[in-house]
Amino acid sequence: MNAVSRITWPRASFVGFDRIWNELDTALTNSVDNTTVFPRHNIVKKGEDTYWVELALAGYDHDDLTVELEEGLLVITGEKEDDEVTYLHKGISTKKFRRTFRLNDNVEVKDAEFTNGLLIIELVHIVPEEKKPQIIKIK
Repeated sequence: MNAVSRITWPRASFVGFDRIWNELDTALTNSVDNTTVFPRHNIVKKGEDTYWVELALAGYDHDDLTVELEEGLLVITGEKEDDEVTYLHKGISTKKFRRTFRLNDNVEVKDAEFTNGLLIIELVHIVPEEKKPQIIKIK
């Protein structure tokens, strides 16, 4: 039993949040088990409502990568064919991968750019007017 499975979540206090608890359990378990280590990534706050997801993908080309948005999931996949190469030492991994990031309902993918082995996906958090804080006049 790992340390994460011993955590007792206060689920009894929250109704209708089953999906969120399941995602938290999965995220914590995966990070402890190191199943989501490749490729290495950064999440950068670039502005008040702008974020970058950066993935280090040395050895990959544009054609080896796919970025998709599927029902609130940002899915990045990569597959590199190295059949024609004979390596004496292979220290740069170019294995097949599928990396997912759960996005908030109000987060949109604005752009994706691949330069010098770094895939940068720009995300923007757009808050609808009806969800912005409102000042209520007191009578």
